[in-house]
Amino acid sequence: MSNNHEYDASQIQVLEGLEAVRKRPGMYIGSTDLRGLHHLVTELVDNSIDEAMGGYCTHISITIHPDNSVTVTDDGRGIPVDLHEKTGKSALEVALTILHAGGKFGGNGYKVSGGLHGVGVSVVNALSEKLTALVKRDGKVYKQEYCFGDPQCDVTVIGKCPEDETGTSITFLPDASIFDEVNFDFRLIATRMRELAFLNKGVRITVIDERGEEREEQSFYYEGGIVEFVQYLNKSKSPIHPEPIYFCSNRLDEQGNQDAFVEIAMQYSDSYTYDSIYTYANNISTIEGGSHMVGFKSALTRVVNDYARKFNLLKPQDPPLTGDDIREGLTAIVSVKLVDPQFEGQTKTKLGNADIRPLVESAVSTKLAEYLEENPATARTIIEKCILAARARDAARKARELTRRKTALDSTSLPGKLADCSEKDPSLCEIYLVEGDSAGGSAKQGRNPKFQAILPLRGKILNVEKTRMDKILANNEIKAMITAFGVGIGEDFDISKLRYHKIVCMTDADVDGSHIRVLLLTFFYRFMRPLIEQGFVYIAQPPLYKISRGKFVKYVYSDDQLNQTLNEIGRDPKPTINRFKGLGEMNPEQLWETTMDPENRVMLRVTLEDAIRADEIFTILMGDKVEPRREFIEQNSKLVTDLDI
Repeated sequence: MSNNHEYDASQIQVLEGLEAVRKRPGMYIGSTDLRGLHHLVTELVDNSIDEAMGGYCTHISITIHPDNSVTVTDDGRGIPVDLHEKTGKSALEVALTILHAGGKFGGNGYKVSGGLHGVGVSVVNALSEKLTALVKRDGKVYKQEYCFGDPQCDVTVIGKCPEDETGTSITFLPDASIFDEVNFDFRLIATRMRELAFLNKGVRITVIDERGEEREEQSFYYEGGIVEFVQYLNKSKSPIHPEPIYFCSNRLDEQGNQDAFVEIAMQYSDSYTYDSIYTYANNISTIEGGSHMVGFKSALTRVVNDYARKFNLLKPQDPPLTGDDIREGLTAIVSVKLVDPQFEGQTKTKLGNADIRPLVESAVSTKLAEYLEENPATARTIIEKCILAARARDAARKARELTRRKTALDSTSLPGKLADCSEKDPSLCEIYLVEGDSAGGSAKQGRNPKFQAILPLRGKILNVEKTRMDKILANNEIKAMITAFGVGIGEDFDISKLRYHKIVCMTDADVDGSHIRVLLLTFFYRFMRPLIEQGFVYIAQPPLYKISRGKFVKYVYSDDQLNQTLNEIGRDPKPTINRFKGLGEMNPEQLWETTMDPENRVMLRVTLEDAIRADEIFTILMGDKVEPRREFIEQNSKLVTDLDI
C-alpha cells in the first residue's frame, strides 16, 4: 500500500539562518573533531588577515582562556556597526547572524580575501555556546552578546576610545554539545599563526595560553616574509647558496588596479628530497597545488635547462634535466594573492584559476632567469647539483627496472620472503612489515592467510633522508617493499596499483623498534607520500605486558593500563606479569590474539596533519645536522616517561 499521501509539503524542512549550521556543522567547518574545533579560530583570524592584506591591520592576538574560550583581537577598521539598510539591523549583527554576509562579494570592502564564502564569523557564532563581539570605531566601543547564535541584546555603546583607535575583538566559547571535545591545542594554533605571519610580512601575530600554571605566549613577526619562511624551513638543512632567491610580480586590471600578485622565495640545500614546495593562495595552504604550482614547476624546469644549455653546462648531446632533477634539494614558497580565487570545494586545497598559471610562469621565466644571469657562481652551483641528480636518476632508473612487477599475475616477481595472502581485492588485504625473522615466523604462523600478508625485514632499513635514489633502490629491504606494494616509486609511482590497503608497521616496543618504525615512515613520507595522505599506513600496537592470575588473562599496552588493571583486580594474591621485550617473545597464537586479530587489535593510522611540521621533524631526526637533533631531544626528553634501553 502506498504511503505517498503522508509525504507532503509539511515534511519539507527549511532551515532558517544559523540553524542550518547547527544541524550540519560538517558542511561548514569540515568536521566536529579537533580539526573542526580549531577551524573556528582560523575563520576569525582569516577576517583579521583580510584586514591586514588591505593594509588596515598590523597586530592580531589570539588568547585561549582557562575555560577554553578564545578571544581573537585585531587593530583593523572594526566591523561596521551602522544600520544595514536591507535588513534594518546593525551591520555587526548581520555579519554575525546571516550566512554569506560580508564585505567580500563585490563592493569595495576587500580586494583580496581568504574567507570567500562570507560564512566565517557567523558560523563561529552558530557553533558557540556564547559569543561576545567588541568593536572600536569612531571613538566609541560597541558590544553585542550572543548565545548559540542568537543575539541577547542590541548593539550598544559601552564606552569611549581615541578616534584613531579601531579594531574588532571576538570572544567565543565553543558549544560542547556539537564538538567531540573543546580543548584547544596551543601548539597547533601557534604553528598556523607562524605560517600566517610569514605570509604577511610586517604583521605581528601573538598567541597566548592562560590555561596552565604559567602563562604561555608566542609572538610572530617577520619583516622578511616568505624569505624568512624558507630560511626557517631550511634551518636543519645545509643550503648550497647563502640567501634565498626572491622575486615577485603583479598583474593590473583594465583600470590599472592590481588584481593579482605572486611572490616566490626558493633556496637549494644539499638534501636529496624534492617535495618541499609549499603553495598558498590568499594565505590558504593549497596542499593539493593547482595552477600556481603547475606554473612554477614548468617555468622552473624550462629556465634551468635554458641556462644550462646557454652556458654549456649541459652538452648538446645530453638529455634535458627533468623536473625531479631540478627540484631535488629545493625548498620553495609560492604565494599568490588574487581578487577572485576559485578553490576546489570548501576545503580550499587546490587552486583552480587558470589565469594564474601564466602569471606565475612569466614571473619565474623573467625574474629567475635574471637572477641566474646576475649570479653566475650560484647558478653554476645549482646546475651542478641538478646534473648530479640527473646522473643519480639514471642509475636509479636502471635499479628501478629490477623492482618492477611485470604483471599483476606474475607472482614470481614478488620478493621470496613475502608470505602473500590469497585475497585479490586490495581493499580487503593488509601487509605486515615485521622486524626480524623470529617475529616474522610467528606472524606467518599466527596470521589469517586469506587477507594478511607478512614481509619480514632484516635489520634496519636505509635512512633515505641521507641517501640518493640509486642507492635507495639497491637496498634489499626497500626493494622488497616496493615490489610487494606494487605501486612503483618516483616517476613510476601509481597509487591505483596498491596491492594492500593496510600497510602495517609491526615493530618491537623498544628503542630499536621505534627507530625502525621512524626509518619506515621516513621512506614512506619522502618517496610514497600518497600512502600516508590517503590513510593506507598503520602502526601496530603490540602489548607490553601480559597479566595473569588463575583463569584471568589480560594484555595491556602501557604502564598506565598495567597499574589501572592491577588496581582493579587487586594485588593480593600477586598476579603474574610478563613483560614482552619483543614480538619474537610471543607465540603465534598470542601475536594473533593481541596484535593481528581485527576483532581485538589496536592499530594507529598514520595521518599527515601538517606537512611543514612533518618535513621539519623528519629532517631534524634523520638528517645530517647533529645540533638540531640534540636540541630536539633536549626539548622533548621530558615527554619520555618510560625509556627501555
